Amino acid sequence: MLAVGFTLIFGVARVLNLSHGAFYALGAYFTYTYNGLLKIPLLPAALLAVTTVAVFGVAMERVLVRPLRHSGLAVLMITLAMSLLIEQVLLLTFGSEYQNVQSLVSEKVMVFGVDIGGQRLLALGVSVALISGLWLFIHNTRLGNAILAVSQDPEAAQYMGININRVFASVMGLSAALAATAGVLVAPFLTVQPSMGLVPMTKAFSIVILGGLGSIRGSLLAAAVLGYSETLVSYLVSSSLTELVSLVAILLALILRPAGLFGKHVAF
Repeated sequence: MLAVGFTLIFGVARVLNLSHGAFYALGAYFTYTYNGLLKIPLLPAALLAVTTVAVFGVAMERVLVRPLRHSGLAVLMITLAMSLLIEQVLLLTFGSEYQNVQSLVSEKVMVFGVDIGGQRLLALGVSVALISGLWLFIHNTRLGNAILAVSQDPEAAQYMGININRVFASVMGLSAALAATAGVLVAPFLTVQPSMGLVPMTKAFSIVILGGLGSIRGSLLAAAVLGYSETLVSYLVSSSLTELVSLVAILLALILRPAGLFGKHVAF
């Protein structure tokens, strides 16, 4: 989900949003705040957290990214600065201690003789549903068609009457919502701390490079390849080496196929 959101914003706006991992962390922390501190029931708290991050993403696009969109380097720097700022704000607000987020599904499920946490299966199911829904939305709605048009040729889309600024803001909101949802879903079984977005962001970036910048199906295939590769390395070699898989994948992709598996000039 992180990789799909990351490649979505690049495929449409042609910007690399380095604060994408911070959206992931904000999803987890807003859920903790709404549920753990403000005592809002867990499901409404999770939905409110995703909505809050989506609105924050739209505001960030309008205030910070849009004025600098003409310069890819400037966008990289401002999104990196926002990522570092968000991390420091979380650190000052909540401290460096790990926070606990309740599970939406606490029961375990037996699958082929193996106990699997219900929250993990929920994360898988919601991810599949949201990514499938995103695909249908892009290809079967008016706004989705506008997103496709802008991803292929922003200038021509603007001549056809499409408000590209509205499209860019919408895509930023969708991207932030996907990242926040990922953070909400994994928070109960992974650590919630200020720098939690760094490693997932590195993996998401690796997936996007391997799958091809701007290609959703490339991201899906690359995510499966990297996920199973990490599992094999952990099982056959050592679990301490799994973090190197993403870096090796980036190097090999840049050397052997810089465009990625499905890299094209169009986004989808």
